[in-house]
Amino acid sequence: MKKYSLYLHFFTFFLCAFACARPVRSDAADTLHLPAESSVQRYGALHVSGRYLKDQHNNTISLRGQSLGWSTWWPQYWNAGVVNWLTDDFKTDIVRAAMGIDATPAYLNDRARQLSLLKKVIDAALAKGSYVIIDWHCEAFHQEEAVAFFKSMAQTYGHHPHILYEIINEPNKTQTWEQVKSYATAVIAGIRAYDPDNIIIVGCPYWDQKIREVADAPLTGYSNIMYTVHFYAASHGQWLRNDCAYALSKNIPVFVTECNGSEASGSGHIDYPQWEAWFTFLESNQVSWINWSVSDKRNELCSILLPGAPANGGWTAAQLTESGKYIRAKLRGYSTRP
Repeated sequence: MKKYSLYLHFFTFFLCAFACARPVRSDAADTLHLPAESSVQRYGALHVSGRYLKDQHNNTISLRGQSLGWSTWWPQYWNAGVVNWLTDDFKTDIVRAAMGIDATPAYLNDRARQLSLLKKVIDAALAKGSYVIIDWHCEAFHQEEAVAFFKSMAQTYGHHPHILYEIINEPNKTQTWEQVKSYATAVIAGIRAYDPDNIIIVGCPYWDQKIREVADAPLTGYSNIMYTVHFYAASHGQWLRNDCAYALSKNIPVFVTECNGSEASGSGHIDYPQWEAWFTFLESNQVSWINWSVSDKRNELCSILLPGAPANGGWTAAQLTESGKYIRAKLRGYSTRP
């Protein structure tokens, strides 16, 4: 009788474990009827192993994509048409939804509108089979609001493998790495309460350039954490690549969530030799990257669109800026999707 009772307890335990287990990520993707050969259909749920980004089959991958401009100033491009065009024509694997936080208007003072824009982009990425970064686009921490926001995002979207979280855009020169780590610990806890395994991307001081400080004292005790570096090739050259190489040598997983060939101001001049040197470095080290930005600001070199370009995608070459034409060709050249 005791033996029978023991078997019964074991059976009950395993039945409960099976019933209570979190659904497999691919099920969430399957319910969306992902387009054949889409990035999420191909790569599935992502994870980090050492310094590398890995797909569902444990293959090392690099994602390449395009960031939307600030939701504050270029909301007209936050729609399914743009997400679809970037995916189909630019051949992006991933889009970045750079939601303004403390500008005007932005999340802290225009919450309903900003969330509506964000939902359009996320829902479009889910349907298109594109990865999407939910980007808390500011320098200041706003920790209480950030924790609540990312909890909500994780609860709503965390069961989809498409989702990545960028929990702060660019900590500035007044914020220390220890302060960023403290903030990140709080936000990560909020996300992990609802989403135990999608990628979380953490910024670093001096507008995401102090990656050496990250390498010397990374967050510990977490899985699927990456760290971002931002570069503008005409301002950030070999010295920053050297710092990235140092981080990589210490097994720090780096994701370049924002970059361009211009100066850090977004204008000045485009340094094509340095931009090419960056692409050579990123590709040879299998580091994922995202270009900045889908915007049509007049005379801004990092904007990929000329003023008045259509709000729903479908852009012709005549509607792209110099950098827009360059990055479109670069993305299409790297893509292996039909």
